[in-house]
Amino acid sequence: GAEGQYLRLGGVDQWVMIRGANVGANPILVLLHGGPGISETAYWRYCNSSALEEVYTVVYWDQRGSGKSFDPPNIPEESMTVEQFISDLDELVGVLCKRFNKSAVTLFGHSWGSVLGPLYAARFPDKVQAYVGCGQLGDWTRSEMATYEYALREAERRGWRRAVKKLRRIGPPPHDDAKSLLVQRNALAELDGDVSFKNVLRMIRMFHTVPETSVFEMFRVYKVMSFSLDAMWSKVTKLNLVNSVPELAMPTFFLLGRQDHCVFPAISSEFADAVESPSSKFFGSKSQATCLSWTNRKSSMKRWSTG
Repeated sequence: GAEGQYLRLGGVDQWVMIRGANVGANPILVLLHGGPGISETAYWRYCNSSALEEVYTVVYWDQRGSGKSFDPPNIPEESMTVEQFISDLDELVGVLCKRFNKSAVTLFGHSWGSVLGPLYAARFPDKVQAYVGCGQLGDWTRSEMATYEYALREAERRGWRRAVKKLRRIGPPPHDDAKSLLVQRNALAELDGDVSFKNVLRMIRMFHTVPETSVFEMFRVYKVMSFSLDAMWSKVTKLNLVNSVPELAMPTFFLLGRQDHCVFPAISSEFADAVESPSSKFFGSKSQATCLSWTNRKSSMKRWSTG
């Protein structure tokens, strides 16, 4: 079954799609996308839905200001806070549990979602039966510094003078706006081959193939993303889960990309190793980066989703 609708969460209409082979009967899995401001519904639907929807009632949520929930005139910038996102998630979990007669959900957090998920799970342990982290952040400040230093060092090694000039111009983190951040991320994407012709075609195919999305959505990604990043980036990058979430009361699972230069595996492992939980499992890939959550990882998805 499948359905999509806007739910009023925190006083703002937010897009929620629910899909699954046995909606309601299977456990609930809430997907927490990255960013803030980057809906990943197209990626998850294209690459992972067949594995996840077999065993879960999967909830694709465009967080406030993201994807189909992008509506700046009706979203006050002062509402773009970590606390508000935790509150929005709690309202969503409440709606889902009531509708499907469940007491708890599983959370899957990617990148920014891997911070929102643990913060929520630590505060509401009775509402989360398991947590899965991918591109798992811990000390976000240290993560950003590691990414910038890698990009600059690698650009210098390859003699990419234009990239070096741009990176030196913005300087090391903290970067407080989307424009500076994206200079660094664009350089990293070029260095890692993420913007190759083949990968761009693959992205176009994703947006074209997934019926709930459109290729035209690709052309407003920067505008949508910038709204959230300008409002939140300087705040979220100060978060450090190693200190703020020492314990989670539910089983945890971590998907790590060993070639991830956006969230280095050492950063992920620092939190994953430190957090106390009833049980913890790691799934790694030698070749994949932070896009591990949607790129050719159906085997890992099935392994953790089926226990």
